Amino acid sequence: MRTDLFDFDLPDGLIALRPVHPRDASRLLVVRPDEADAVADKVMADLPLLLEPGDALVFNDTRVIPAALHGVRTRGDATAQISATLIEKLDENRWRALAKPGKRLEQGDRVQFGGEDSKRVMLEATVEDKGKDGEVTLAFDLSGQALHDAIDADGLMPLPPYIASRRAPDDQDRTDYQTAFAREEGAVAAPTAGLHFTPKLMQTLEELGIATYFVTLHVGAGTFLPVRAEDTDEHQMHSEYGEVSTETAFALNAVKSRGNKVVAVGTTSLRLMESASDEFGTLKPFHGDTDIFITPGYRLRFVDRLLTNFHLPRSTLFMLVSAFSGLDMMKQAYGHAISQGYRFYSYGDACLLTPKDSG
Repeated sequence: MRTDLFDFDLPDGLIALRPVHPRDASRLLVVRPDEADAVADKVMADLPLLLEPGDALVFNDTRVIPAALHGVRTRGDATAQISATLIEKLDENRWRALAKPGKRLEQGDRVQFGGEDSKRVMLEATVEDKGKDGEVTLAFDLSGQALHDAIDADGLMPLPPYIASRRAPDDQDRTDYQTAFAREEGAVAAPTAGLHFTPKLMQTLEELGIATYFVTLHVGAGTFLPVRAEDTDEHQMHSEYGEVSTETAFALNAVKSRGNKVVAVGTTSLRLMESASDEFGTLKPFHGDTDIFITPGYRLRFVDRLLTNFHLPRSTLFMLVSAFSGLDMMKQAYGHAISQGYRFYSYGDACLLTPKDSG
């Protein structure tokens, strides 16, 4: 499909730079393509009443690392300020990273990160390799747990570009840009649909008989990359590592078999479950990489409903929700959200989607 079909205009003022507090006070747009009233305005605290006892919510429990580093490049007597966002751990001391400005780095350069606190061990690295679009391989002097601790001390939360370009990340983001149930460290972007859940909301879901399960997909920086190709068939998705345990697969198959709904909390959970499902709609245990790219025409295998945030125009995520509920429906829903002042993107509001022609 043509990429420009997924374009829309969004006023800058609707891009959320901070989340609402409490998290479950965010707004929730309910989208039901096959009903007369296709969209309805709710709040996240209403979610338990929009589901049925026996339904299951599936969360991504990945934990975001403070992967945004700022440092100084040295090359002989010349220095330059650079920033680097770690995107993939290669081994005990090497990471792939996106550097800005990438043109200031060459193979063999030395970079010193952080270090303002004299009590900390200086975090230093050598540029081992340089690719396209600012991608570099950094070989750190530290390794293992020592490197992990230094990154945790000096790094900042890797806020999405549409937030980071408007304000600097701070200590509050260490809490705000992390779900309440994050536990499996490895993501460089948050599964943002999960940011809306509070302990109180989770307790209400449990009391009403709505089950919660967890899968893991380590979200990569590729989630923010625009689709530059003119046709979706020409776009190459970045792969991400995910896991669905045997116990979780068994339990979710049981939910489906008794006629209840599986609700993916976020596009990451949906992509992982669809990757792990076979052609008969059975969820299988899964441990590995997925680069599944869901666009209109895709036939859902397993997920019944989707809770997600509002996404960037021309993004793979807007293409996914358009595949889920229909492109025309999602353009209508986004138009309604814009007219009603919904807050967009990672720190913004949410929508609860039902598939088109779901019966």
